[in-house]
Formats: sequence, C-alpha cells, structure tokens
Amino acid sequence: MNKAVLISVLTLLLSVHYCVAQNSDAALYLTNYTFSTQTKAIGYIRIKGDAQALLKSVAIQGDYKDAFKIGKDHQLLIKPEKLKSSQMFFEVVLTASTSQGPLTDTFHIVRDEFIHNKVIAHRGAWKNTGASQNSIAALKQSIALGCEGSEFDVHMSADSVLVINHDASIQGISIAKTKYDSLKGIRLSNGELMPTLENFLKAGVQQNKTKLILEIKASELGKASSIALSRRVVALVQRLHAQGWVDYISFDYDVCKEVLRLAPYAKVSYLKGDKTPAELSNDNFYGLDYHFSVLQKNPDWITEAKQKKLTLNVWTVNDTTTMNEMLQHKVDFITTDEPELLLSLLPKK
Repeated sequence: MNKAVLISVLTLLLSVHYCVAQNSDAALYLTNYTFSTQTKAIGYIRIKGDAQALLKSVAIQGDYKDAFKIGKDHQLLIKPEKLKSSQMFFEVVLTASTSQGPLTDTFHIVRDEFIHNKVIAHRGAWKNTGASQNSIAALKQSIALGCEGSEFDVHMSADSVLVINHDASIQGISIAKTKYDSLKGIRLSNGELMPTLENFLKAGVQQNKTKLILEIKASELGKASSIALSRRVVALVQRLHAQGWVDYISFDYDVCKEVLRLAPYAKVSYLKGDKTPAELSNDNFYGLDYHFSVLQKNPDWITEAKQKKLTLNVWTVNDTTTMNEMLQHKVDFITTDEPELLLSLLPKK
C-alpha cells in the first residue's frame, strides 16, 4: 500500500471513529414514564446528546409490544385493553431509526397509582418509627404510612460508589475521600448497613405509591466532583429503569441543570431559595423546593410559581401552625420529619 492510499485509509478510519464518538452520546428518552388507563398518551420519544441526530421512525419490541403503539410525532401510546390490571410496570424496548444510525433502549412504564397528599417524608419516616434516617427501613415506613414521597440524600465515595447519607461524613469518615470497601461495613443506628443508592432504588421500585425524592448533595471536593456525582446518579437511575419513580432535588444549581441536560424531562427542583420562579421556569425546572421562611418573606413567589406552572415544595415543616399555613397557601408538597402529624391534618377522604 503506497503512502497516499495509507493516509486516505487512516483519514477515513478517523472520520468514522469521530462520527461514532459523536453519536455515542446520543440516547433515547421519554417525556414521561408513567401511564394511566384513563388516557392513551404516555409521552413523546426523543433523542438527547446529538444535535445532528434526527428521529425518523420508532419500532416497539419486547414481550409487551402489543400493548403499546407509536402515534403522531413519535408519541408512545398504550392500548388499555391489552394491559393486565394488576401489573405495576411494563418493560418496553424501543428501537429508533435516526439520521445518525439506530438507537435502542429499554424503559419501564409505571402504572401511575402514586399518592397525591403533599406529604414528603424527610429522610424517610424515621422519627416516630425507630428506623434510622436515610435507611431502607425509613423508606419502607414512609411507604407504609402512605406518603406521597420519601426524600433521601446521595453522596459518592472516592471510588465512585453512590451511597445514602445526609452529611458528607459518617461516623467521622469522609465519604468522598474514602473508598467503598472502607464504608460498606458501617451500620446505622438501627443496625442496617448504610445503603448504596442501587440497593435503595431497588427497594423503592417494588411499589408505585410513593415517589423517591433524590437529593444530590454537593461534594466537599468541589464542583467537578458534584457534577461527576450527578452524572453517576442519572446513569444509575436510567440503568435501573427507575425514571418513573424518581424526582431530583439539589442545593447546587449547576447540578440541577446537569441533571436536566442528561434527562431533559426529569422532574428537578431547586432547594437553595435564591432563584425566582421566573429564573427556574426559564431553565425548565419542575419546581422550587424552598425553606418555608423563603415563601413567608416572598409570598408573591407562590403566585408567580403557580402562574409559571412550577410545583411548590417547602421544607422542613415540623409544627402544626406552619403546616396549616402552607396548606392554606395550597403548596404542592410539604417536606417534614413528622409525616404522621401532617397526615393527621389533611382532609379525610
């Protein structure tokens, strides 16, 4: 092979590698991951990660392909008459033909029987149950109570294992600076091992009544580590097909925006309280999740958020007076260490 031909071949190979690398970030996602037999529409099938990839057609595969169909503008629709009434979710395999090549992904479409009573158990239902904060036991207690959501906090170990804990350290050990082998034997106050996010999510998706409110904690190692953590979290949620169960929150605005970049229709709310509803709306947030005092000082934000179709969550509300005040404001969610108390204040159905 002469030199000119060799150069041409190498150039072609590099070009192909570049195109594949560009398309390797492309992926399918849905605008919604739950269904109700009251409506045929689930959500739209879209591509993220490759601005050049155009969606041409989508085929449904898998055991439940006959229970779904593709509608106009690549909308995923259900055929209610084909669904088993007792089944909690259905696995759907979608293969898309795009201008940059085929894409295939698997999704779990969850039957929407999620509770709507505003009650978010802060770190699970632990205070009155004997369970430890941020434990799987506390998650199960919040589900048993009938809470709308159960909140929990995620950190990343030095070797990128995701674990559940509120603080950056546990028993005096920095999570971000310690490998998981040195963390995995740590037990919570109730004797339960500190959960990994994977085990926590696997427990949470065994039901479809209580949402999993996942807080991505800012890393003590800085912004780059926080972004790496958010990427790991979203990747794990997607690998476990848990999108229909998980909502995201964070005090770090850049983390929230990264989650939205990775999962454009994820339900992401911001915690810090320093952004107006207009700013959140402009960045496609699902809602604001502020300390109740922020809304007491800025009552106009309640009206503005509702006008912008943002959800309103307040934390951490543990007394009857403030609970009733927030209920009168018709906020969407109230995060509390006292879910039993808040449940007792709600109108009886």
